Amino acid sequence: MCLTFNVQKYVFRNYTCYIGSIVFLLTIWNRLPNQVPAHFNLAGEVDRWGSKWELIILPIIGGITLIIMQFLEKHPEVHNYPSRLNESNAPQFYLRSRKMLNQVKNMCSLIFAVIILESVTIALKWSKGFGVWFLPVLIIAVFIPLVIGLIQQRKIK
Repeated sequence: MCLTFNVQKYVFRNYTCYIGSIVFLLTIWNRLPNQVPAHFNLAGEVDRWGSKWELIILPIIGGITLIIMQFLEKHPEVHNYPSRLNESNAPQFYLRSRKMLNQVKNMCSLIFAVIILESVTIALKWSKGFGVWFLPVLIIAVFIPLVIGLIQQRKIK
């Protein structure tokens, strides 16, 4: 009972933004115009408009990504490790790898939520988008946990 509650609390906390973006999209769906931003250039400007039905692709791809990453997080033995992995340091490598993957998974769920939010706010003319800093911030947000995790992994003897 307690374990189930903790797992549900964990899943809810980690996927709140992603699930919230889907609820937001469903709530606002009838107010969306037929054409919504479908692609952005490097400057953060819309360079292709598409059907509002294309917005459904984002939660689907996000969900598939999260399911795969969740599976990989639960099976650290299939991750790629340096040759110095052995029985004595395997628990440390597995823990570090799981934490790193969890952080990347959380950033991915946040990124999909933000992209949905940006597309909707531009389509409804609530904003002009996040601008030129959007893509670099997203890339940095994903790579920071990877770099930190790999640095910490190098310290394992």
